[in-house]
Amino acid sequence: MEKQNLFKWKHYQPDIILLTVRWYLRYNLSFRDLVEMMEERGLSMAHTTIMRWVHQYGPELEERVRRHLKSTNDSWRVDETYIKVKGKWMYLYRAVDSDGNIIDFFLSKTRDSKSAKRFLKKALAFSHVSTPRVITVDKNPAYPVAIEELKEGKKIPEGIQIRQVKYLNNIVEQDHRFIKRRAFPMLGFKSFNTATSILSGVEAMHMIKKEQIDLQDQSVQNQKEFIHQLFGLAA
Repeated sequence: MEKQNLFKWKHYQPDIILLTVRWYLRYNLSFRDLVEMMEERGLSMAHTTIMRWVHQYGPELEERVRRHLKSTNDSWRVDETYIKVKGKWMYLYRAVDSDGNIIDFFLSKTRDSKSAKRFLKKALAFSHVSTPRVITVDKNPAYPVAIEELKEGKKIPEGIQIRQVKYLNNIVEQDHRFIKRRAFPMLGFKSFNTATSILSGVEAMHMIKKEQIDLQDQSVQNQKEFIHQLFGLAA
């Protein structure tokens, strides 16, 4: 979408909108926290307004960041964590490479081979993702089944090694912590679609924080300017 379409009919300037979206997705802030912080700047807005911005621009941020990610390596670490949606626990599939770079994520209502297969197919579709040489998983029996089905469908090479070694997956389990820490103040999501849109933005900001974008200077200021450029707001 073009800049004029993205921010058309908005009451506030695009840089203010992106500021609240960035801060919500990156830091442990509530919508009401941001309302107070904006009041200090002389801006009056409802928490529901910021909420709508996050729902709209979070997925857009993730889509645009994807185009600028550095290539991952071919050693995958795959695991899932729990996210509460409408009072029920759902499963957030996540994968990182052996250097800790985020490969992909996928929210699912189920934890089975079908969901694992959908997640792996989704991850393989991105241009910055290297075809895995080895995939390390936990003892979840769904992964070997899903990987074998992908091999049969020629979606991944036959020679890929599957490792079910729990301690090797510490790197992805550690990486879950940022997502869980950010999701905790949200006190659960109200719908599956809301969870998906917000988590996509959270993951995008996490990728930027982890310096997965191709910038010579990875300072916070430059990362902010990078986001502005993505939305056509560069000076």
